[in-house]
Amino acid sequence: MIKYLIQKEFLQIRRNAFLPRLIVAFPIVIMCLMPWVMNMEVKNIKVDVVDADRTASSERLVHRIEASRYFVFNGEKPSYQAALQDVEKGQADVVLVVPRGYGKALVTGQPPQMLIAANAVNGTKGSIGSAYMSQIVAAVPTAKVSVKNLYNPYQNYKLYMIPALFAIVMMLLTGFLPTLNIVGEKETGTIEQINVTPVSKWAFILAKLVPYWLIALFVVNVCLLLAWAVYGITCAGSVWLVYLLSMLLALFFSSFGLIVSNYSENMQQAIFVMWFFVVCILLLSGLFTPTRSMPSWAYLTTYVNPMHYFIDAIRTVFVRGGGFAAIAQQLLALAAISAVMGCWAVLSYKKNR
Repeated sequence: MIKYLIQKEFLQIRRNAFLPRLIVAFPIVIMCLMPWVMNMEVKNIKVDVVDADRTASSERLVHRIEASRYFVFNGEKPSYQAALQDVEKGQADVVLVVPRGYGKALVTGQPPQMLIAANAVNGTKGSIGSAYMSQIVAAVPTAKVSVKNLYNPYQNYKLYMIPALFAIVMMLLTGFLPTLNIVGEKETGTIEQINVTPVSKWAFILAKLVPYWLIALFVVNVCLLLAWAVYGITCAGSVWLVYLLSMLLALFFSSFGLIVSNYSENMQQAIFVMWFFVVCILLLSGLFTPTRSMPSWAYLTTYVNPMHYFIDAIRTVFVRGGGFAAIAQQLLALAAISAVMGCWAVLSYKKNR
């Protein structure tokens, strides 16, 4: 019985002119485009310098700023007020004021007092830009600092984001497609034909889930292949752990999508409800910002957020090369949450005979 139900699901997907193309094109576009765009590294920061010292030491500092690949040197301004006008016009992001006595202070070993003014309208650009400038100003010959970046020695942001893109692709494909599945059958009336058959709720929901597990498997294969072929990035740990994590995440989102569709009366309602929860799950998962930076009440949501466990675990495997023991806690939590959602998907389906 369940064999024919799964066959029916695949026939519905194949007869839809748009869905097969979406399933193939979506992961390709995301993996080929997003790693170049989703980059938290700030570049092209426009800088105005006010050099009140006019010594060889201040000139060397200005040359270091000019040579940095993160800054665009706007030139020297006669006063702080003139530089501030550039900031107000949007022509400068950071202003550096080199005070009189800067060179003398370096010779005598006294810490010079510097002023860095950053345009914080764009908080990320302002804070990171001022941090970059502080590092350049503090890089005096007497100070030597050795930095070693573990697991990602070249700080390649693509290596950090590619595992997270797995989650985004699977969330959208295995979450929204099941959501629209049952609601679409409700609107067309075909769900009534299933309701009058002796098919059990478990068999019906399982037949709905299996195709999206296979879609998730296809998506993971495409993402791993493109990460290797386009960026030369491969998984540092076991690939089988990546597959296991992906299947558990696909189980959660496909079950959650079916739950939303079971409670929704039409497609518009299902899309809005699903989008609300997906955005909250994504932003509270630690995908873009560290979860420890959240308020305590928001951090508590990570304990029931499957995306948080997935992001943490897949980065551990993909970037650090961690094994099963390193992600056992995340696997257990993800499996428990997915199992609960799967049972809920079955129980929430109302089969009227």
